[in-house]
Amino acid sequence: MLKPSLNEHGKLAKDNQLETKKYFDKLKKKTPKNLDYVMQDIHDAEFKRTNCLECANCCKTTGPLFTSADIERISRHLRQKPQQFIAQYLRIDEDQDYVLQSVPCSFLDADNSCFIYDVRPKACREFPHTDRKKFQQITDLTLKNIPVCPAAYNIVEEMKKKLPL
Repeated sequence: MLKPSLNEHGKLAKDNQLETKKYFDKLKKKTPKNLDYVMQDIHDAEFKRTNCLECANCCKTTGPLFTSADIERISRHLRQKPQQFIAQYLRIDEDQDYVLQSVPCSFLDADNSCFIYDVRPKACREFPHTDRKKFQQITDLTLKNIPVCPAAYNIVEEMKKKLPL
């Protein structure tokens, strides 16, 4: 099966957005007892098929939030003081969170690998968050991630099949 291009993926995600939002609204009202287990299985199966290095759209188009622990860990890895790291790479957004000054991510290499992969931010390690416990609580975040991440799109489409509401 041919994978859709990122442009095609974006169109598919946009075309399905209203249907997915309605599905998520129902999910919040009537959460299946086995949701977390089903989501973990779907997530694991998808990431056995998906090589994020082929896409890296998340790193090219969005930026993670950086926690204090992230800043400490990454700055130590880069042999910088936290304030130097902040000044060089981060800004404070409208929610008063530390985020990248610009995208694509400064740590993204030409082959889509990450210069700081072993110490990357928590948000990057957990992206696209489709294996998070109490998934129904993060459906708004998932709606934002679907157009960015083909794997998130595939996971949600499989979820709709396995857990019809």
